[in-house]
Amino acid sequence: MKIAFAASDAPVAQTARAVLVGRYGHTDEADADVIVALGGDGFMLQTLHRTQTLDVPVYGMNRGTVGFLMNTYSESDLVARLQAAEEAVINPLSMRAETVAGEVHQALAINEVSLLRQGPQAAKLKIWVDGRLRLEELVCDGALVATPAGSTAYNYSAHGPILPIGSGVLALTAIAPFRPRRWRGAILPAAAHVRFEVTDPAKRPVMADADSRSVQDVAVVDVQVEPDIRHRILFDPGHGLDERLIREQFA
Repeated sequence: MKIAFAASDAPVAQTARAVLVGRYGHTDEADADVIVALGGDGFMLQTLHRTQTLDVPVYGMNRGTVGFLMNTYSESDLVARLQAAEEAVINPLSMRAETVAGEVHQALAINEVSLLRQGPQAAKLKIWVDGRLRLEELVCDGALVATPAGSTAYNYSAHGPILPIGSGVLALTAIAPFRPRRWRGAILPAAAHVRFEVTDPAKRPVMADADSRSVQDVAVVDVQVEPDIRHRILFDPGHGLDERLIREQFA
């Protein structure tokens, strides 16, 4: 098995990479059968984005903090674990953000696309779904659209629902909503096209973020699933995303 090892800048991850390369060798990512990512969830997301043009699965081992997308770290049985691993396929979200100045920025997000107020005043957003105005005004700190894989991250902290992998839906979640005060969001089909329009962006500036790729002073943000991009993630048997999503709800 040809393995490519990638590691975050953390010393513990760099040390692990040196040990594993010495034991199993190293292959360039373009020629590898599998990429082993050493770090935390943030580094896993970076690796998936960076290698999205390669049809190579990524197996993460936790050398970071939370490690929701990672497997436990072990040096002795890596090949056997890779051979037995279960694969999950994730389609990212596509974000198209147009600024007040008319600049257009595009980015992909595996976890979520979020809109956040930039200043002291609450944001005012209009929300369209598939060309139909669904919410005339949401006064809030922000709002986000999350994939099932990202539903346990920022979305869950904002009291959004945890979505099973393969459920074919997205979570649209408000962040600290003020009006409508009791509106907590919606569950949408995965094929839905969500548009956010910022009301009075000069007085109430808003930023958009796609997996830590930020755009300031947005006026309009479009979000939808990108079906042509497939991220392949490997997990140890019995510890795949479905199990992790269930377990998270009982933590």
